[in-house]
Formats: sequence, C-alpha cells, structure tokens
Amino acid sequence: MLSTYLSLIYEFFKTGLFSIGGGLATIPFLKEMAEVYGWFDLDTLSMMIAISESTPGPMGINMATYVGYNTAGIFGALLTTLSIVAPSIIVITLIARYLKQFKKIKVVNEIFAGIKPAVIAFIIAAVYDLFISSLFNIDAGVSWAFFDLPCIIIFLVLLFIYQRLPKIHPVLIILIAGICGILLSL
Repeated sequence: MLSTYLSLIYEFFKTGLFSIGGGLATIPFLKEMAEVYGWFDLDTLSMMIAISESTPGPMGINMATYVGYNTAGIFGALLTTLSIVAPSIIVITLIARYLKQFKKIKVVNEIFAGIKPAVIAFIIAAVYDLFISSLFNIDAGVSWAFFDLPCIIIFLVLLFIYQRLPKIHPVLIILIAGICGILLSL
C-alpha cells in the first residue's frame, strides 16, 4: 500500500507541476495514469471530467481527489489533493517573493510565450480524445454499433441550443446533458 501512496503522490505532484492551463490540462496526465497504473479506465475518466466540470471547485483538484479516494480511500484522496496543489503553492510563493524581478526577465516572458501554444495543443488533444471516446464505440469495428447514437443526438441538440441561444448559461447546458444522460441510462 505504501507504494500506491508514493505513486499517487508522485503522479499528482507531477501533474500539478506540469499541467499549466487549468483542469483540462490535467487530462493527458490522467490518461497516462489510466494506461500505466490502471487506477481507472478511459470511460471512468470521461465520467470524472463530466462530474468535475459540474461540481464546485477546480476541475483538476476534483479529479485528483476522486482518483485518490477510488484508489486508496480517504487518505489517498487527501494525498492526491495535497500533491496536486503543492507545486502551485510552492511556485506561487516563490513568484510572489520575487515578482518584480521576474517581470523584468526577458527569458521568463519568452518561456511563458512558448508554454501557451503547448498548453493549447495538450487541451485540444485531450478534448479530441474525449470527443471520440464519448460519441463513438471504437471497439465495435465497422458497424452501426460504432456510433453511440444517443450521445451523438444529445451532443447535436445541445450544440444547436447553444448556437441558437448564445446567452444561455453553460451550467444550464451541463444540467440538461446530465439529465439526458441519467434518462438514457434508465
């Protein structure tokens, strides 16, 4: 069990350190954890993202807490939550201490300019993977079972609503999607 705790600490500290750009930037790290450790599968990852997006709090922290709890109980949830926020606390403390000096360093500004496109690429890759795994059944091969018709219909209807009513609040879209998912699973 100690090795599981250490793995959780290491993986979520690393995720917190390198997932610059918010909760969606944690998805590639979580996908890798699913493949390497088997703590959850990709369907569970999709569910975690949906739940984390629709519950209060930062998405990355919500997912870390879920994985920790699911893998190692309450202590695992505590470890993963602390591990994912620790890098931010350390970096913010250092930056706050030396903020004026950092603003003046050209290399630091150039590094952040280079990081932005990488973050966008990671987020696009993660969204693409989620899009494909949510709407299509890759394991079905070439047949009608390849298409997850209920999910595709929900997606198209909500996209249509969002396009026609651009001022509709995203929380309402999330609630409608959640209700549709519950109704379809009955």
